[in-house]
Amino acid sequence: MLNRTILIGRLTKDPDLRYTPAGVAVCQFTLAVDRPFTRDGGERETDFIPIVTWRQLAETCANYLRKGRLTAVEGRIQVRNYENNEGKRVYVTEVIADNVRFLESSRQENTQTESRSYKEDPFSDDGKPLDIDDDLPF
Repeated sequence: MLNRTILIGRLTKDPDLRYTPAGVAVCQFTLAVDRPFTRDGGERETDFIPIVTWRQLAETCANYLRKGRLTAVEGRIQVRNYENNEGKRVYVTEVIADNVRFLESSRQENTQTESRSYKEDPFSDDGKPLDIDDDLPF
């Protein structure tokens, strides 16, 4: 049997880090994942998938992930249930992540990189001859 999922999407809000009474870190966030097709109006539908991470991965996610950040998640789907205050059985489907990849840097780092790239224009000598070494190793 196999229960494995890989998702790529953007966080809908900042992650929520908590600790169990035993001191184990647990982080929860929601990933917005576009469906591969569009509606009649050309709009993409989006699924909002709850993600849960534990221990060191939970603390790492809480420290480095932010709302809007593109993220890849690998894990397993879990369905749990509980009885709410009204006595009704509630089912929750979520992904328990064991691998999270940050697919882009934070927006602040992107802004700094973009401003740096405009200052250091690699084509500022456009039209001038290039000095090329003849002692290339290939």
